[in-house]
Amino acid sequence: MPKLLQTIILLVCSNCFMTFAWYGHLRNLKGKPLLVAVVLSWAIAFFEYLLQVPANRIGASQYSVAQLKILQECISLSVFVPFSLLYLRERWSWNFLWASLCIMGAVFFVFRDH
Repeated sequence: MPKLLQTIILLVCSNCFMTFAWYGHLRNLKGKPLLVAVVLSWAIAFFEYLLQVPANRIGASQYSVAQLKILQECISLSVFVPFSLLYLRERWSWNFLWASLCIMGAVFFVFRDH
C-alpha cells in the first residue's frame, strides 16, 4: 500500500478520535463537571495519538512536515463537518463549503511540486 494512502487512512481514523475527544463532550457531558469532560477527552485522545504518530512517521519518509500538516488540516475538516452536522446537529452553512475549498486549495499548492 502506498505511503500516502497509509498516512491518509491513519489520519482519518486519528481525526475521528480527535474530533470526538474535542467536541463530543458538548453533546454527551453537558451536565457533568468540566473535570469529567477533560479526563474523558484525554482518554479518547490517547487513541488519536496511537494513530497520529505512526501516520506522521510513515508520511515523513516521503513528505515534508508542511505537506503533512496541510493534509491533516484537510482531513480534519473532512471529518469535522459531517460530525458537526450529523452528531452535534449544527446547522448547515455554505461557509463550510467555501472554507473546505480553501483548504483543498492549500493541499493542491503544497503538493503540486511533489
